[in-house]
Amino acid sequence: MGGADLRRGGLPGGPDTVDTRPGAEPRPAGTPKVVGIVWGLLVLNTLGSAGAKTIIPLPRSLIQMVTMGALVAAFALALAVNLRLRIRPSAFVFLLTLLLVPSLISSVNLDSGFGALFRCARLALFIGTLWLLSRWWDGGLAFVRHHIRMYFVVLGSVAAGLLISPGAALPDLYGGRLVGALWPLTPPQIGQYAAVIIGLTVLLVVGRRTDKVSAAVVIVPSLILLALTHTRTATLGLLIGLALAIGSLILTSAAARRFFTWTVLCATVAAVGFSSALQAWFLRGQSQENFSDLTGRAKVWEALLAAPRTTSEKLFGMGLGDKSFGGLPIDNSWLAVYQEQGLTGVSLVAAIIIVLGGVALLRPPSLQRACAIFLISYCAIASYTEAGLGDASPYLLHLALAASLLAAPATAPVAAPTGAAPLATPEAPRRHVPRWARRSEVT
Repeated sequence: MGGADLRRGGLPGGPDTVDTRPGAEPRPAGTPKVVGIVWGLLVLNTLGSAGAKTIIPLPRSLIQMVTMGALVAAFALALAVNLRLRIRPSAFVFLLTLLLVPSLISSVNLDSGFGALFRCARLALFIGTLWLLSRWWDGGLAFVRHHIRMYFVVLGSVAAGLLISPGAALPDLYGGRLVGALWPLTPPQIGQYAAVIIGLTVLLVVGRRTDKVSAAVVIVPSLILLALTHTRTATLGLLIGLALAIGSLILTSAAARRFFTWTVLCATVAAVGFSSALQAWFLRGQSQENFSDLTGRAKVWEALLAAPRTTSEKLFGMGLGDKSFGGLPIDNSWLAVYQEQGLTGVSLVAAIIIVLGGVALLRPPSLQRACAIFLISYCAIASYTEAGLGDASPYLLHLALAASLLAAPATAPVAAPTGAAPLATPEAPRRHVPRWARRSEVT
């Protein structure tokens, strides 16, 4: 990889690099800017419409109109930039498409109301947009940069709300945890977004794909916001995901080895010197009983599993809903999928995680592989206390990013100019010509 590629932040095989090896085919042109806009609209769509009270009250119908309009606009733009419907084979999107089957079977009974069919249509539009974007999934880092930028903008709105109205951003209703005061975002959502972009930015620094100043601009404020949310799941997902991702680079990257060593050293010092403060932050003022009960989640899970179900409901679920049971949030992706899409949905979601994880393990060590490992492991860890793997959500968007990173690099033949000779096969070795013979030919 050339020095100019590192200085300009270029991607391997992008416009800053040309492969001149005999028989090599140039990769397709760079990703259009519209694709980044489409990705940003998908991020907006998955922000949700339920959360804390905002400084200016926003009707839920208005928020839903904005988020759903963003998805429709994303699909329309993706279709406009890919009118020929060129897609790349993707096991991830194919399994998501299959997940529509149990969703439709269970939702058509209207046990969950017409909202279930609306959510099915939303999921279908979400998957259709991913199919259209798959044309540009080439194992590059372009979508990683789109991901970081868009969620950094979301966190910027959270920081702005904190500066404008600290009381609204740190309400007593949430125990003083940080919420979205301009857009209704809950502490787990903010923690998730902060943890994901911190992890991805750290990996870009380790891989020398961004400078340390730019990385600090993203990492430092995101760490502050993550700390203010007191989100344990996001923090554990960040630490474990980064450990696995950087561990995959240790054998091939000296920077990864140095980062891992310094991280272990700093973590040891922090654990010894600030153990009481870390324990207080982790417990969030909860009793030991409440902590072991996962803040009441376990009771909801037990009631959900004990509820009577027909054979059809066990296989295909009750239809897409709001990820709640008995009026209480389920807060577990696997049980939420079981409730809404049955054992069939659980099997498909498990297949998605297994396929992505298996492909990541089979890939040779690289920065793209490390980013994919981080995203897959983070989503797997968060699935225990957060719902979202069975419906259009940020978690599916994280996994879609992982799938784009694990895609094989695309190549395309170059058409010869008009009147030019067709592309030739690699030349045979040249016959040695004596110097005196070459001089005579010139004369």
